[in-house]
Amino acid sequence: MSDSAPPGNAVANVAPTARSVDAGRSVEWFKAGWNLFLKNPGVWIAISVIMLVVVFVLSMVPVIGQIAVLVTLPIAGGGLVLGCQSLSEGGELRVEHLFEGFQRQGASLAIVGALYAVGGLLAVGLAFLIGSGGAIGGAITHGWSGAGLAAGSLALGLLVWLILSVLLGMAFWFAPALVVLRGLAPIDAMKTSLGACLQNFVAFLVFGILSAVAGFVAMLPMGLGMIVLVPVMIGAAYASYLDVFG
Repeated sequence: MSDSAPPGNAVANVAPTARSVDAGRSVEWFKAGWNLFLKNPGVWIAISVIMLVVVFVLSMVPVIGQIAVLVTLPIAGGGLVLGCQSLSEGGELRVEHLFEGFQRQGASLAIVGALYAVGGLLAVGLAFLIGSGGAIGGAITHGWSGAGLAAGSLALGLLVWLILSVLLGMAFWFAPALVVLRGLAPIDAMKTSLGACLQNFVAFLVFGILSAVAGFVAMLPMGLGMIVLVPVMIGAAYASYLDVFG
């Protein structure tokens, strides 16, 4: 299949209209993710182990390795979206789905990852400028007022980073699915994803809280729970896509 053609019966280059869903649907997304995991736990675990090992190895390389992780994750995510689609339609999940994104819309998915990486760097840079500027001003001012200025600037920088990171995550959330299933261009996919997440902000807020709790629990047994949580989260992401755009 060519890099510009979406699979299945998707309509290329047409941004779908997002639906508004209840906040409680976030729980159903987790249930759907768990059910998809149970359809083929062996393959899911193999995929999860491969992903975690690759991410760990790449992350050991300063800067370049971390950027490589951000660029390749949406490519893997796009392939796993196709795997989730296959499972949900009664087909099979294969380890090869992890690499299918390289063959289908690989360039577009890589651009999504690159945009995400650039956005993350800009968010960190802006937060650093705000925080460091206040810290320098506080050092010059001296006294309690200087300390207050420094602390306030650091807090503002952290808040700016948090807000930008959340918005960036929203822009990324549906992007791989919109690229491989709808044939959207990278920027269009990220804009559509951001709009859909903002439209369903409460549902995604609840989902984010549940994800944080699940991540904490998964890390308790020496991080081994991540082997299961990663596939569940992938399935939950696909379920949320179907709920909002399906």
